[in-house]
Amino acid sequence: MQTVEHESFGSPSEIREFPNGHAEILNVGEATIGRLVLEPGWRWSTSVMPIAKTKSCEAPHYQYHVYGILKIKMDDGTEKTLNPGEAYVIQPGHDAWVVGDENVVVVDWYGATDWAKQPSSDAAMRA
Repeated sequence: MQTVEHESFGSPSEIREFPNGHAEILNVGEATIGRLVLEPGWRWSTSVMPIAKTKSCEAPHYQYHVYGILKIKMDDGTEKTLNPGEAYVIQPGHDAWVVGDENVVVVDWYGATDWAKQPSSDAAMRA
């Protein structure tokens, strides 16, 4: 039997709070999709690094950029500015921050599974 599974960001499966933002998580079938809302002042290395406990973000991201401007700096020093309407893949090993005074909103259909997730007791996590 064919089925269609769906969820809505209007009532996400989970909301992960962190300084200057939050991630709304949907669990649709076997997929985890996140809508990341990042406020002015958000930077991965100050807002999420304390949760991830890694030197840079180790999650790969496949994202669609909805709103605001985001700057990415890879561990090798490469920088890229990301804008609304773009779709992109960000490999592990990066920092990121909001540019300007508008929120950034992105939809992440690959890297959201453990991103900014508070670890449970001894469980290791990626972020």
